[in-house]
Amino acid sequence: MQVPVDGHRVHAYTGGVAFDPALPTVVFLHGAQHDHSVWILQSRYFAHHGHAVLALDLPGHGRSEGAPLPTIEALGRWVVAALDAFGVASAALVGHSMGSLIALEVAGAAPDRVSGIALVGTAFPMKVSDALLAAARDNEARAFDMINFWSHATINARPGSPAPGFSIFNQNRRLMERQKPGVLAVDFSACNAWQGGFERADALRCPALFVLGARDAMTQPRFARALIERAARAAAAAGVPAPRVVEIPDCGHAITAEAPDALRDALRTFLPASQPATLPR
Repeated sequence: MQVPVDGHRVHAYTGGVAFDPALPTVVFLHGAQHDHSVWILQSRYFAHHGHAVLALDLPGHGRSEGAPLPTIEALGRWVVAALDAFGVASAALVGHSMGSLIALEVAGAAPDRVSGIALVGTAFPMKVSDALLAAARDNEARAFDMINFWSHATINARPGSPAPGFSIFNQNRRLMERQKPGVLAVDFSACNAWQGGFERADALRCPALFVLGARDAMTQPRFARALIERAARAAAAAGVPAPRVVEIPDCGHAITAEAPDALRDALRTFLPASQPATLPR
């Protein structure tokens, strides 16, 4: 599904079901150098269980037009504009890594547009090492190797083959190679520079879920603790349920691929009760 946002065509995967904004809407936000396809398993599940699903390609990523946006604030404003374009008044936002920062930015800046946030593989501040920033700018192939090595907990011997003929390690490398040159440096700079995490967490007025990989070397769980504490205080002040925290053992940063069932189950208990969609025979 594609609609114009700020003069550029935006692509959203709807999980194989026609999008119906009258249903509870879930918006999936990918991380740096990725696109909507990282959410294929989770987005299809919710699309077939009573939700309207938008797995967005951010500007300059995947099939969405335009240049990648240089700040988390700009990406947050873009998400609100995308909600308008798709006719969505309020949605649950599910974000991985950079996408989690965008979800938090939107929830804090536009609380009336967000019914809940799920922050997957998150941390604040989300600092990027100087070596990785330099590689993203000057040697993308080297940066891809570094990211792939640090993103997976090696639940199987590398290249990570949970089934014959399937490699989450190589699959992630090919996905990164599919994005336009220069996108990674913009994405990482946005994550590294964002300073609004605590302010936005303090302003939360909706339920929050944190899904963390116990062996995440990119956004280590300990760097999410202060954010969780802030979200808990905001929840108490707003009279909404305290944040839920799910830490998945033997899982790294690539939670959508390494632990798709555990992530789905965490989201299923957090999002509004769902029923299987009525599908044509």
